[in-house]
Amino acid sequence: MSLAQSFVELGASVVVCGRSQAALDRFAQTHPQALAVRADVTDAADRAALLQAVADRFGRLDVLVNNAGTFEERDYAAGENPNATLDDEVALNLTAPIHLTGEVLERWPSPDAVVFITSGFALVSPTRAPTHGAVKAGLHGFADGLRRQLAPQGTHVLEVLPPSTDTPMNAEATGKKLTPGQVATVTMKALRRGRNMAFPGQTKVMPAMLRIAPGTLRRVVAEL
Repeated sequence: MSLAQSFVELGASVVVCGRSQAALDRFAQTHPQALAVRADVTDAADRAALLQAVADRFGRLDVLVNNAGTFEERDYAAGENPNATLDDEVALNLTAPIHLTGEVLERWPSPDAVVFITSGFALVSPTRAPTHGAVKAGLHGFADGLRRQLAPQGTHVLEVLPPSTDTPMNAEATGKKLTPGQVATVTMKALRRGRNMAFPGQTKVMPAMLRIAPGTLRRVVAEL
């Protein structure tokens, strides 16, 4: 909820959604002016109800932030099929944000900004979670093409590619993690400056490393 908090501090009217009623209740208790909606963004009916709630309360949506996600390790060399939950992963990390973006643009064709929180793994896939890299790369590609489509109408499309972040999704991850607040700070700065992409923390070296030492970068990622 750190990014939502950043918008609140700027005086924005904020809508938060998620599947955890407890987390939504905590945010609503400290931010009574915000709209908190329990919704599963992989469910079409839930997305429709969410957007109707936004329309009823505020009439429009100026900034859409797509940041739902999950991280699933899958070992294809283990001698068994690891794809039992693959469809759920693809739905949450890839098709849900694409569906939600399309549905938002159908209602409000010219928002100020659309934000995608992807991952540094969109550029170099993690060895232990190749499908995570695949879906994040897919969302990276969608953001890239959408940016050019929406540029003539003045909609800013921002992709944020953080490293491992200290969230429940990464509870079992080892190594250095950014806080959600740090990612939010970089995101807000990139929005203000009209950047196409933002690289919080360790990922800021990735564009240069991909140009000058891609093999080294892949070896580093392989150890994560």
